[in-house]
Amino acid sequence: MFRFEEPAYLYLLILLPVLAAFYLYSNYRRRKAIRRFGDPELMAQLMPDVSKYRPDVKFWLVWAAIGLFSVLLARPQFGSKLETVKRQGVEVIIALDISNSMLAEDVKPSRLEKAKRLVAQLVDRMENDKVGMIVFAGDAFTQLPITSDYISAKMFLETIDPSLISKQGTAIGAALNLGIRSFTPQEGVGRTIILITDGENHEGGAIEAAKNASEKGIQVNVLGVGMPDGAPIPVEGTNDYRKDRDGNVIVTRLNEQMCQEVAKTGNGIYVRVDNSNNAQRAITKEIDKMAKADVETQVYTEFNEQFQAVTWIILILLLAEMLILERKNPLFRNFHLFSNKNANNRTGNDVV
Repeated sequence: MFRFEEPAYLYLLILLPVLAAFYLYSNYRRRKAIRRFGDPELMAQLMPDVSKYRPDVKFWLVWAAIGLFSVLLARPQFGSKLETVKRQGVEVIIALDISNSMLAEDVKPSRLEKAKRLVAQLVDRMENDKVGMIVFAGDAFTQLPITSDYISAKMFLETIDPSLISKQGTAIGAALNLGIRSFTPQEGVGRTIILITDGENHEGGAIEAAKNASEKGIQVNVLGVGMPDGAPIPVEGTNDYRKDRDGNVIVTRLNEQMCQEVAKTGNGIYVRVDNSNNAQRAITKEIDKMAKADVETQVYTEFNEQFQAVTWIILILLLAEMLILERKNPLFRNFHLFSNKNANNRTGNDVV
C-alpha cells in the first residue's frame, strides 16, 4: 500500500504549470525581440557560442526537481504487508433514531445534532474497539458496518439526516434486531448496542428485541434524547412547525418509560441526553466496565519512507543542470573547427 504521510505538501505541485507557462511566455517574448533586431538565422551565425536548446534543458531539469521536491516533502511511504493485529477492545453498535421528531430543539442545537456530537465524542475516545452504525425511523438499515476505521465512522456520521429514510416511525425493535446481526462472529468479545432515541411513536417489538440481545450476551444501553415536556418539530428551511391534519402544532415528547424498559430488559443503563455532557461520560464509563477481549483488525504495517530514492533523483537532476552550460563550450567548438579544417586540407591534397 502506498501513501503520503504529509499529503498537504502535494499542493505545491500547483506551482509547476504556473512556472511552465511563465517560462514559455518568456521564451516567446525573447524570440520576438530577437526577430526585431534581424533574421534569426543570421543572428545565430553571429553568436555561434549561444545554444538554442541548452537553456530549455536546464529549465526543465530544475522544473522536474521542484516537482519531485514537493513529493519529497509529502513523505512517500510504502506499507510492506497487511497484518492481522489483536488488540484488547469491545464491539459497539450505535443505533441512531433519525425520525422527524429528532429535529425538535428542546436539546440544543437539536435532538439529532446533539446525538451526533455525542457519538463523535464516543468515537474519539475509542482506541482498540470496533464500532458500527445503524440508522432507523420507520425502518432500519446499516449506515456503517462494524469497523476499526474511526475516520470513516465520523465521515458517515456527518452524512446522517432524516432524509435517509422516507418511512416515518420509530422502529426500535427492527434497529435492535439488525444490531444483533451486525456484530462479528468472534467469540469472547464484549458487545453492546447503544440505542439513541426519543422513543416517541415507537412500533412494537422493542422489548422482545432487547430480551433477545440480552440472551445473546449483548448489552443494550439506551440514551434518551429530549425532554419529557416536549417541543415542536421545526419545518426545515422555514420558521414554521409541523402540524397535524387539524392544523395543530405537533409537540414531540421524550418517552422515558419505554427507554427505561428497553435498557432494563437489555441488561444495560438508561441515561437522558440533555444540554450537558453527563450522558457521554456515563455511557463511556459503562463501556469501560465491559469485558475486553482480543479484537482482530487488519492493518498495513511497517510503512517505509521512500524519500531516499526521490532525493537521489533530485540530486542527479540538479547536478545535470549545473554541468550543462547555457553556451556552447569553446573548446569543443574549436576542436570542431580544427577537425573541419584538417578534413578540408586532406580533401584538397587528394584533388592535387
